[in-house]
Amino acid sequence: MIEKFSLTDKVAVITGGGTGLGRAMSLALAEAGADIVLTARRMEPLNETAALIKQMGRRALTISTDITNSEQVNGMVESAVDAFGRIDILINNSAGARNVALDETTDEDWKFDMDVSLTGAFYCSRAVSSEMVKKGGGKIINISSMSGLTGFPKTPIYGIAKAGMINMTRVFAVALAPHKVMVNCILPGYFRTAGALGENENNMEVARKMGRFIPVGRMGEPAEMGPLALLLASSASDYITGQSFIIDGGTQAGRFAPPSFVLPTREIEQP
Repeated sequence: MIEKFSLTDKVAVITGGGTGLGRAMSLALAEAGADIVLTARRMEPLNETAALIKQMGRRALTISTDITNSEQVNGMVESAVDAFGRIDILINNSAGARNVALDETTDEDWKFDMDVSLTGAFYCSRAVSSEMVKKGGGKIINISSMSGLTGFPKTPIYGIAKAGMINMTRVFAVALAPHKVMVNCILPGYFRTAGALGENENNMEVARKMGRFIPVGRMGEPAEMGPLALLLASSASDYITGQSFIIDGGTQAGRFAPPSFVLPTREIEQP
């Protein structure tokens, strides 16, 4: 059974893999044996994560990519295939949100959130799935959010984009199932990352206060995303496709609301 979770000699592309949940999933897949292609706009976090992966004895490649530009995405995929010969796993993790009330949003706000949180994932899925079909299969994992299920007034466009990602998962799953490409979605709740806490990411007191509003009594730690990502990336999930998995400490079940004082008040982006 344990062998089904092995990713030995598999190649995974992870967008936004330099920080937070992206870094945690990158390290989890590398620990299971995968070689990792890390892509984002900022190279410094990617290089830091790549160094950790190499310490595990796995290969890592960093590629600067603006995923909202389809030509750059196509070039990234070509570079990954040139370097490793194949792509077996794609994790669409990059996201972006502007903390703007609905009645104050601009056209530019709409474009930013939709491009980074949904359009980029579509470009990556389109390009990588083509390679997967050629090789006879693969796994695509979309990282949505519980914002895709619940209306949050401070990040309305982000929620719309993440809801779109949930249905994009189903569309790709149905289209690619005959080619043995499984497509699933993870909906994280509140994890102790910059995306949830902003500059308070490492402030354990703020994290503790946030945890009081979550049924299990705490925020998630980034490493706790790793096992679920590994399941969906491995052959253990060969009969699972088109599904969305919530990992939120019971937040959706309990409909708990976070205290407004810990929500970031700046633009959030994990490019």
